[in-house]
Amino acid sequence: MALRSDADWLSLNQQVIDEFRANGGRCGGPFEGNPMVLLTTTGARSGLPRISPVTYTTDGDRWVLIASKAGADHHPAWYHNLVAHPEVVLEVGTERFAARARVAEEPERSRLYAERVAVMPRFDGYRQSTDRTIPVVVIERV
Repeated sequence: MALRSDADWLSLNQQVIDEFRANGGRCGGPFEGNPMVLLTTTGARSGLPRISPVTYTTDGDRWVLIASKAGADHHPAWYHNLVAHPEVVLEVGTERFAARARVAEEPERSRLYAERVAVMPRFDGYRQSTDRTIPVVVIERV
């Protein structure tokens, strides 16, 4: 599916959200086998709740999200939202809880990104397809 517009992304996101919740946190198709969370942020401008399915890795008891938007030249909306409002809600499997997000700084950012590439090699391609530095977000339960 070629994602050309924000409406395409929203439609795909809703399908993944529905599948995630119907299957206890598991998704099929292109996301099969990838660990996924549902990230609820507060809209940076709207103040409304926004839900985004995002792949993750862990670092100890923290969740690590990569704001790659599949190598697009701009950050995903969820990234802007959590920068403005770092209090988030995370759904992992069937569990839902409050958490706090922060953007990783160097050298932590590079270490966490390299660890993601080691288990999900496509993230190296995302890095190569854009000139922006792709942010890494660390989420901790509160």
